[in-house]
Amino acid sequence: MSIIYVLLTVSVIIAIVFFVAFVYSVKNGQYDDTYTPSVRMLFDDETVKPKKSEKKKITSENKPTSN
Repeated sequence: MSIIYVLLTVSVIIAIVFFVAFVYSVKNGQYDDTYTPSVRMLFDDETVKPKKSEKKKITSENKPTSN
């Protein structure tokens, strides 16, 4: 039964070590993306579709009026 306490303690210590290593690497910029901003201008921009309300507004403004 005492081995369970030892294994539990060791696993908690290992988990804490990995968590501290993760926080340290995030603070030092290990996960910063430096590649994408440099090639973002090479990607094609997606066309922006007008929303339904804007589309109705545009079509209602362009309708010919009968005088």
